[in-house]
Amino acid sequence: MHAADANEQADFELLDRLRLSMVAGIGPRLFARLVEYFGNATAALDAAPSQLRSVEGIGPKLCSAIVRARDEIDAAGELAACREHGISLLARGEANYPAMLAEIPDPPTVLFMQGTLLPADGLSVAIVGSRHATRYGLEQAERLAGSLARAGLTIVSGLARGIDAAAHRGALAAGGRTLAVLGSGLLEIYPPEHADLAREVALHGAVLSEAPLRAQPSSGSFPQRNRIISGLSLGVIVVEASTQSGALITARLAMEQSREVFAVPGPVDSRMSRGCHRLLRDGATLVETADDVLEELGPLVAATPTATGEVVHHPAELLLNEIERQVLQAIGGSQATIDELVATTGLPTAQILATLSVLEMRRLVKRPSANVVVRP
Repeated sequence: MHAADANEQADFELLDRLRLSMVAGIGPRLFARLVEYFGNATAALDAAPSQLRSVEGIGPKLCSAIVRARDEIDAAGELAACREHGISLLARGEANYPAMLAEIPDPPTVLFMQGTLLPADGLSVAIVGSRHATRYGLEQAERLAGSLARAGLTIVSGLARGIDAAAHRGALAAGGRTLAVLGSGLLEIYPPEHADLAREVALHGAVLSEAPLRAQPSSGSFPQRNRIISGLSLGVIVVEASTQSGALITARLAMEQSREVFAVPGPVDSRMSRGCHRLLRDGATLVETADDVLEELGPLVAATPTATGEVVHHPAELLLNEIERQVLQAIGGSQATIDELVATTGLPTAQILATLSVLEMRRLVKRPSANVVVRP
């Protein structure tokens, strides 16, 4: 096949993936079921009604909507609008799709993105909380976001009023990266007063949504959005939340996705802190500083580059000073003896031993014997 023909075929398949994902009632799980049954989105859209009805979850109404999709859903127009506004499409299964998000049970079929995703965004932490935050909550969200961004983490949130906006602004003020996940389409920024903030986020990270470009926000779209926020992140920090807050949904989803959950304590008589205190009683990690977060996060599934190009295997490595990094690097990917570390680094034995104590405390190394150190 010629390159031009291959590109045309790829565009056609992308259009059909987009078209099928835009059929009302076809969520990620049902989309995956259809693709598994028919082989690809094109075959599903071309299938006869009798074939479609054979797929679990496809009733008469959905069957009819799929059959009419080629005539009623303007996927080509949606793709043209994406190109006009500098919006990229990230399709599940493609190389540019976020690896951590692909791990959750129901990853979005297609993500619309304004901005860029970098390998360093694999080191991401979400900060979420109340839309009706107090001054205390806003200050804590901005402070934590700034500290974590300076350490090298990307800050993920939902661009909502209150804690979300403070988290994005804290990361931006620190010169860091941030990702915003919307419950509306990328051409319908919600809340509208955050349009300028969305543009700033896109310049220093990305604004993302699984909703079509002109989709309006709805009450059901925000819980759906929350699974993407937690899915993109190594952990979720809740800063101020009432017992009815949507941030608690994000925390629950994070637990279901095997992500870490953190909570910032607040005044005992504050209604806006009751959700955080409930999370803490249920086992969430208490957060006072960025160090609390970096030390609690577990080892990464794969070595991940930071924004400066340094490769880390554990977020706690971002806390290390120059000598601690030197010793950790000298251990390599497996193990070393104390004598080998002295020879490799040129540091005195006493300093090596003191440094190993710090690394062991941060759970970056283990000492199976007095003279041997290993990476977990």
